[in-house]
Amino acid sequence: MRIFLTFFIVLHFSLSLAQEPTDAPQVHITNDIIDASFYLPDTEKGYYRGTRFDWSAVMPSLEYSGHSYFGKWYETYSPTLHDAIMGPVEAFAPIDYDIAKPGDSFLIIGIGMVQKEKPGDYKFTTYFPIQNPGTWKTEHENDRVRFAHTLEDESYAYEYEKVVKLTPDKPQMIITHRLKNTGKKALVTNVYNHNFFVIDSQPTGPDFTVTFPFTLDGDEGGVKGIGKLTENRIEFQRIIQSGESFIYNPLRGHGDSSDDYDIRIENKKTGAGVRITCDQPMSKLLCWSAAKTICPEPYIDINVAPGGSTDWTITYDFYTLE
Repeated sequence: MRIFLTFFIVLHFSLSLAQEPTDAPQVHITNDIIDASFYLPDTEKGYYRGTRFDWSAVMPSLEYSGHSYFGKWYETYSPTLHDAIMGPVEAFAPIDYDIAKPGDSFLIIGIGMVQKEKPGDYKFTTYFPIQNPGTWKTEHENDRVRFAHTLEDESYAYEYEKVVKLTPDKPQMIITHRLKNTGKKALVTNVYNHNFFVIDSQPTGPDFTVTFPFTLDGDEGGVKGIGKLTENRIEFQRIIQSGESFIYNPLRGHGDSSDDYDIRIENKKTGAGVRITCDQPMSKLLCWSAAKTICPEPYIDINVAPGGSTDWTITYDFYTLE
């Protein structure tokens, strides 16, 4: 009886993780060339309520010219699971984690003030109780959606805005960011875009290439022998199987110019391509890939003094191969 009861509990827990919400708030935008959908931040019903990624611009779908670029790539779902998330989502490095004691709070921009429960190094896979989630506001028009996160706390305060806009008459999406420090302490961190591309539901393998404007050098991790660096390209020597992943961390070769923030992902089988550029230089670069997703991850540094602000813009140009 005890064995059966244990099995039932485990099965119920597994099924509860796999069950996705049907009432998570979302919006759809279009410029009649690109169609895209977004889940909206919500402390009670939001699709993503984890403590790793900025809650804004979670994108379950983007379609252009018969091709799809984002979607679900993971097997297990929970609203607080660190990577149960889709789209070109961004993560800020925690602020004050190292000096916080168990029970103290620290800051993750785009999430709020969260609680450190026990000593040890920061792990992004850990869920941290949210003490002060701040306030989210969203507005959307036919071709754009605006996310605004305001945080007021005794330690830190800021206004963070992200606008995702589809360019008129072009297969282009622009994500603009503005971070204003309204508190008394500097906001010193970095932010990276995970770029969870799921292109045409194709398995990650030899049909894909990831290209940069500089010669690559990198440290390989995860399952060895899947990736290959060829001059300025990442190539895949075989299809990545379920449960496998590999990473180049870091990828070296870029300089301190924004011209090097120029990444292309192409699939020669379906003919889908995308180019990612930014108006800021990369401070770090890596690339992680799993069976259903390819993720170049460029970082930029953030340092905003009290009363100051910073802006950055990431542009996605979608295209098809001849």
